[in-house]
Amino acid sequence: MDATATSTQEQPKQEEGGGGDGSYGVLLYYKYAEVPDAPALAAFYESRCRALALVGRVRVGPDGVNATLGGRMAALEKHIKEMSSNSLFDGADFKLASCEDPVDDRVARECGFTSLSVRLVKELVTLCSNPSLTTPDIKFAGRHLSAAEFHSVLQSVGTCLDTEAPAGQNDVVVLDARNLYETRIGKFHVPNVETLHPEIRQYSDLPLWIDEHTEKLRGKSIMMYCTGGIRCEMASAYIRSKGEGFENVFQLYGGIQRYLEQYPDGGYFDGKNFVFDHRISVGRIKDNILGTCLICGSTYDDYSSRCRCSHCRMLVLVCSTCQDSTKEYVCELCLKNGKQCCEISVKQDCQTKSELSEPSDIGKLSISNKISSFKAPGSNGSEQLKKLRILCLHGFRQNSSNFKGRTSSLAKKLKHIAELVFIDAPHELSFVYQPHPDVYSDKPSPPSATAKTKFAWLVSPKMSCHSMQDWKVADAPFDPLQYQEQTDGFKESYAYLDSIIAQDGNFDGVLGFSQGAAMAALLCRQQQKTCGSPKFRFGIFCSGYPAPVGDFDSEPIRLPSLHCFGGGEGHDRQIASRASTELAGMFEEGRCTIVEHDMGHIIPTRPPYIDQMKEFLCNFI
Repeated sequence: MDATATSTQEQPKQEEGGGGDGSYGVLLYYKYAEVPDAPALAAFYESRCRALALVGRVRVGPDGVNATLGGRMAALEKHIKEMSSNSLFDGADFKLASCEDPVDDRVARECGFTSLSVRLVKELVTLCSNPSLTTPDIKFAGRHLSAAEFHSVLQSVGTCLDTEAPAGQNDVVVLDARNLYETRIGKFHVPNVETLHPEIRQYSDLPLWIDEHTEKLRGKSIMMYCTGGIRCEMASAYIRSKGEGFENVFQLYGGIQRYLEQYPDGGYFDGKNFVFDHRISVGRIKDNILGTCLICGSTYDDYSSRCRCSHCRMLVLVCSTCQDSTKEYVCELCLKNGKQCCEISVKQDCQTKSELSEPSDIGKLSISNKISSFKAPGSNGSEQLKKLRILCLHGFRQNSSNFKGRTSSLAKKLKHIAELVFIDAPHELSFVYQPHPDVYSDKPSPPSATAKTKFAWLVSPKMSCHSMQDWKVADAPFDPLQYQEQTDGFKESYAYLDSIIAQDGNFDGVLGFSQGAAMAALLCRQQQKTCGSPKFRFGIFCSGYPAPVGDFDSEPIRLPSLHCFGGGEGHDRQIASRASTELAGMFEEGRCTIVEHDMGHIIPTRPPYIDQMKEFLCNFI
């Protein structure tokens, strides 16, 4: 789920258990238990999973472990044996399924099945996004029912109305703890039994739905289910914490996955089980497809195209006939809230010319495009579309002027849809240089040219500032990992950015490069903790990394995000690709887009990378 600390590793080509022979498989399991040394357990996962060439996600917290892993069946079976030998996992339900190898790199990357991500978290799942709400005690979770027991109760209540059953027909409700897009392709259906579908975008929305529907739940026997069981644990505890009238809560142990294994014909479950890995969905293929295309309404239940709502980035079903990369999709929840489509093609070339401003003074705003709106092609001047305003944060030892210069090509290619706003960071840096001895002297000489002041968002605790005339020889050769030591200055930078936003306001998004990307993520995280959600509609994080500052909540940053970085080892010699992958993992999975390139420590502006960025931005116009 979400991190206080992260570790992501690229997979070795072939290591122990990771050979090319054998079928592929996916393993899901979780265990709520007190973990005495979470960092040590996370390190063990890092070492052993990497040795077995496993990919996927592992979350380790003081309250337990949640893992979704992929790899060769032999390696996964060995992993199960290793973890089962630890008493911490006594009674854990290891759900292992064989499947085809990942064939769609885009889907596998989005689902986190191209690398291994092991993270330390504060809690395995975040049920309550509101910090004022107390997280329920997991020991109050509902009673586990096996697939056979769950089925038996539903069968008794649904068909034997006149005979004695565990509960009367009017006293049982079935509650789906999953998100709306999951329920659209598969769900339980029991004749004569009310099934409640909360229609939520994300799990943290469930407590509010429960609070608003307590009368539907009070006094009932509540039969809960989700994909693999873990979401029901905390949600059932939340319901039972409400006291009298909410005691009878039961949950399907092992979730839909175990139920479909027990009842391969589907039983009372119709459709397919949505899963968060490269398989996308699993289950018996029935003639009656539950899902429908968002556009034309035809039967359709394939999420492999990864079409998303342009406003909230929730997955939507769009059939192959209706798919159009230049069209906005609006999910049913956004439509209910009055959101409309605003269609525009990123490939169209507008005739509007943009102007560049003069370089700004230090600390002032520098706007790359002064025109804030443009005419859509074919509109005959009748329709004005407002351009997106994007706050741009430069990297370490840069300033707004040189960052603007380095991104001039980007600004030019986005000029019809975006207005880039550049600012200096608040921490002024010393003038340092690498010593190059003068051929006529034994002493190193400082640069003769007049330098421009450089700034940073985060600085090393040992860093001191010097005047413009006071050049300083670098303490050591350039260290590509220096960013790991820059841990001071966040409070000043956050307050500075908060004042900038308050004064100039109305920024649609934020773009950060290198340390600027790290700061942009910290900014969004702090806004979410303080205000409940980030103040931006989207974020673009280029060559970013998770700054080692403060504690990350277990809740992801709820912001549509695009992460652009050099893929593979060595493509970016300053920020390792695994660090950028870690940063991406701190954002909500269903709203995160990753663009990998082979062009180094830069923001690429050539196709196809610029086209992917334009496509992302046009979701918000």
